Formats: sequence, C-alpha cells, structure tokens
Amino acid sequence: MDTRVPGLFGIEHPVIQGGMAWVADGRLAGAVSAAGGLGVVACGAAPLSWIEEQVAIARSLAPGAAVGANVMLMNPDVESIADLLVRLRVDVVTTGAGSPARFIERWKEAGIKVVPVVAQAALAARMERLGADAVIAEGCEAGGHIGEMSTMALVPQVCDAVSIPVIAAGGIADARGAAAARVLGAEGVQVGTRFLTVEECRVAEVYKDKVLRAKDSDTIVTGRVTGHPVRGLKNAWSRSMKSLERGVSDPHELEGMYAGSLRRAVEGDAEGGSFMAGQVAGLVKARGCAADVVSELSEGFAAGEASACAAASLLAGVREGGERRG
Repeated sequence: MDTRVPGLFGIEHPVIQGGMAWVADGRLAGAVSAAGGLGVVACGAAPLSWIEEQVAIARSLAPGAAVGANVMLMNPDVESIADLLVRLRVDVVTTGAGSPARFIERWKEAGIKVVPVVAQAALAARMERLGADAVIAEGCEAGGHIGEMSTMALVPQVCDAVSIPVIAAGGIADARGAAAARVLGAEGVQVGTRFLTVEECRVAEVYKDKVLRAKDSDTIVTGRVTGHPVRGLKNAWSRSMKSLERGVSDPHELEGMYAGSLRRAVEGDAEGGSFMAGQVAGLVKARGCAADVVSELSEGFAAGEASACAAASLLAGVREGGERRG
C-alpha cells in the first residue's frame, strides 16, 4: 500500500485504535498493538499511576510493538501527563480537546510521534506548521467529542491542506469504511466504536449489548449548548440531558450532570451513563477479538488502494484541464 503510516509508527497495519477515555486501557491497547495496529492507552482524567500501569500492561502484551497514548488537552493535569509520557517514552501521542502546541517540541525531542485529532482543514495545516507528524481527521459521525464536518467532506479537504499523513476517523467500522477512507486520500484509519465489543475491551456487558443492539438512528448528540458536543447512544440520561439543554438559560448549570457520565456507562449504569459511540454502532453486530478487527480493517484499506489511485489520477486530470482552460 502507498501509505506512510505503518513506517511512521513502526506498525504492520495502518489501523489506529481510538483513545477512548475509561475504555482504552492497557489490555485493549496491547491487543491491538500485538495484532500489528497501533494500540492507544487513553489518559483521559485518570491518575498518573494508572496511566503508567496501563502503558506497562500494553507493552507486556505486545513486546517490542509500538504503543501510543491519547491526551485530553483540557485536563487540568495535562502538564504532568505530558511529562509522564516523555519519561515512559511512548511511541505515539494522539491529542484531542485543544491544541498540543506547547507540548509538541517536548514530545518530539523524546522521540515521540505527535498526532493531533482535527476537525477542520485550517487546524490541520496549523498542526503541520507546528511540527505534527500526522493528523487524524475525525468527522462528526464519531462517538464522543465531535466537530461539525462529516468524514466524507473533511478527510479530502484535510488531505489537500497538508503534506503529512492524514488518518481518517469517524464512521469507520468495517472493511467498506476503511476502503472508502483510502479512496478519500487517507493513509490510515482510526477506529473506536468497533473495538467496544471485542473480548479485550473491559467495558460492562450492558455497554457492549447496547452497541450490538443499536440501529442506525440510535445515537444522539448532547452538549451543543456548552460548546462541547458529544455523540452517544440514546438512553434515559441522554434524552433527559437533551431536554434540559433546550430549556436552560445558563449552560454552566449542566456541567455537573455531564461529569462522570462516561465512567458510569463503562461501569454498567444502563440509564444514568453516557454510552459514547459513533453512528456506525448500527453496523457492529459481532464481538470477536481485536486481531479480527485489525485484520478486516487492514484488508479493506488495501482493497481501496486501486480505487484511490484511479481517483487520484482522475482528479489530477480534472485539475490539469482546468488549469489549461484558465
């Protein structure tokens, strides 16, 4: 495959596991890395001791393989987490919920690849100027915190805006989605929702069952009034939050109700938790293991290669024709 992602990260397959807070622990990350993808431990708001322990677990399950970590930049303890990841010498750091500008040089000096999640082409270009090694273009189909643009519209525009590798995320759960991402110009895929049901994922069974039973219309976006929209599965909590958001005059009044909601879901609170998942939850109908998912996604991505080449050739011809006419 004509993609730089495996070589950049030192992995076999251009498949990155999403950094899902309270979900992506060392066991899941280690399984993905052992399968030849990039497993990612989600730091979230976890204690430093937990992060260190989970990175060690991931490395023990995938000796010699690359292991990444995801940093939520709005975390008040982000400085300590950034320093810890330097000490641990993780292979890759993915970032979200803010700009990693002040950390990029520090991480790169430690030999860590830096890959921000972006929701706009302009932000992707800025991350390239700051020294990011790649970017993850995540569409609003994704679970968890989202932007406004869809993956179909976002990925090719980000690919046109930067010269570093672009990894597509949001709305990818099977070989078809991976193939489509390659045609759009992506050099890898990041997947979260599909990994929620694998045997190495330790979320409560009620969480897995909700994903497996989901239909195409079973996700909902909460938090728009706060400026931090989040996509998850419909349940009593998400419906009540949506109702409260419509009538609230001061969005800050709701902040306490969002806090801890994802962790409650991970621990099995069926009606009081925020079950973050993407619109592709309706496509997830199997449990399986992480290696199965990595293999399917990689094969789908490879299958999209010929179409990607044809699409690139067609686009080049159209642009050349336009320049001649101009």
